[in-house]
Amino acid sequence: MVCHGTTILALRHRGRTAVAGDGQVTMNASVVKHRARKVRRIYNDAIIVGFAGATADALSLTERLQEKLERFNGNLTRAAAELARDWRTDKALRRLEAVMVAADGERMYLLSGNGDVIEPDEAVIGIGSGGSAAQAAAVALMRHTDLDAGRIAEEALRIAAGICVYTNDVITVEEI
Repeated sequence: MVCHGTTILALRHRGRTAVAGDGQVTMNASVVKHRARKVRRIYNDAIIVGFAGATADALSLTERLQEKLERFNGNLTRAAAELARDWRTDKALRRLEAVMVAADGERMYLLSGNGDVIEPDEAVIGIGSGGSAAQAAAVALMRHTDLDAGRIAEEALRIAAGICVYTNDVITVEEI
């Protein structure tokens, strides 16, 4: 069984950080869930994570990031680097099929099993099947509207949902 798609968007705008995700879970050609929660707060609600890929794998990575954050007193940069190193070098972790975005009030990172810890230039990251559409929409909204971070994230995801068949308009937004 092949699981497809999701859209996660993280952005920082006017001093606020928002992470948004759609709720659709698709297996093969069928939508099996409309209201999945792919965006969560961790580490005393100070960090927001969003994930795309296999759900069990993403939840396992979220737990591991939480452990790293506890070990490094909430230092997202250090925790992300350590998680990416473990993910790349551990035999079991290397097989996990997920991509993650993690953000706090100061930084945001894209984390992958290739060992990537990428901080975007424009303070916008889109991942998943509709990630590019959501990211493009968010950049345009950030440059040309007066919307706040949360509304930009929500509207950008709605635009992506109109383009990507693996993205729906049941949107979760968390903001710091």
